Amino acid sequence: MGGMPHITTTTIIAVAFVLLALGAVIGVGLLIADMVMPLVQSATHGESLRDRFSERFARLRKHHDDDDDDDEDADDLEESTAALLSMLPGAPIVVDESDEVVRANPDAYRLGVVDDDVIVEPRIAQAVRTVREQGGKTTFELTTMTPQRFLHMAGAEETDDRDGAESGDAHAAPVAVSRPNWLRVTVGRISERFVIVLLDDVSERVRFAQVRDDFITNVSEQLVKPSAELQHLAASLEQAGLKDEHIAQDARKVRRTIAYIDHMVKDLLLLIKAQEQVTPTDENRLNVLSEARAAAEVAQPLAQAHAQRIAVSGSDGLVVHGESEQIRAAIDKLIENALEYSPDGAVVSVDVKPDRAGRHAVVRVIDRGTGIPLDEQQRIFERFYRGAQQNERTLEGVGLGLAIVKHVALTHQGSVHVWSRPGQGSTFTLVLPLDPAQAD
Repeated sequence: MGGMPHITTTTIIAVAFVLLALGAVIGVGLLIADMVMPLVQSATHGESLRDRFSERFARLRKHHDDDDDDDEDADDLEESTAALLSMLPGAPIVVDESDEVVRANPDAYRLGVVDDDVIVEPRIAQAVRTVREQGGKTTFELTTMTPQRFLHMAGAEETDDRDGAESGDAHAAPVAVSRPNWLRVTVGRISERFVIVLLDDVSERVRFAQVRDDFITNVSEQLVKPSAELQHLAASLEQAGLKDEHIAQDARKVRRTIAYIDHMVKDLLLLIKAQEQVTPTDENRLNVLSEARAAAEVAQPLAQAHAQRIAVSGSDGLVVHGESEQIRAAIDKLIENALEYSPDGAVVSVDVKPDRAGRHAVVRVIDRGTGIPLDEQQRIFERFYRGAQQNERTLEGVGLGLAIVKHVALTHQGSVHVWSRPGQGSTFTLVLPLDPAQAD
């Protein structure tokens, strides 16, 4: 009995030290949390970690309480139903009575319909509630945008210092543009508790139709025009007594249109060649800065015609594997575009440097021209697409230049990005993987 107070006191002291140590650990943890919380909130798109933890804990507690109440399989589908859903085409989504997504194909997140186990597309969410209350099913068409976090942008972490410094725009770096997703949506009730949403992504069909229509509109017009001018010249030559000056004027028009057709045919052939993947070999190692300088030489007559200047600079010695004709043509297309959409006397800059990781060569073509509206940026790399803002130097274009750039980038395992603001100009960024020996 005499030793009991001593043991109790020792125990109390030990517990006190443990509590003090625990308090210190908690204090350090809170300090670290205060330091990293802005980073966490940035990664979670502004949502606090506490909110996410509370939400997850509430769901776990709900599931645990349901299990305690012997509500077997209350928060899940029957195995047979789940197996059937896995065989459905498209991107099925199953929503329970509390509007929580309990099953979702990964494409539902990429298509911008589901985020964090909740349907974020308002029209679909409303359709789910209506079908749950009234039964039956509903079908409609919807356009969504792919969230930025699903867009792969190799080398896009490099910022455009010119625009960032002058505008203070936090988004001044070249970014991948989110393309629309055209969906056919069907919503139906499968039980008293569950509603199913079926997403049929018809985007490729819609884009194909757009390319087809652009091809018919742009190419047909450009082919009909030289044919009409040739017929006019032939009619002029058939008439007697015409002045040589009049015939010469018609002949100049024909020569100009024939040169345009030749240019268009070469672009089509180059686009076809750019469909085949490039395999790295010892014979196809290219110096990127040399290719950029060669492309600038090709575009020099166009620049001189309007008192413009092409300034090429950057890191020498950057080597990639590729087809010289294709890479040179891709850079030339970017330079030509920059010149044609810039005013007389303007300077177009071509900058070549490695990315921060040292694994890619980054070629930037920078202008201070008219810029590209944001709603057009998602389509400018499509074949035969031409934006609404054309000038006298771009009226006769077909819409193949940027499509060639995109396909050259893809066949060389690279990418192309754009930053542009109307009235501020544009920056096109061509990213190509460096020779592995150099990257290491």
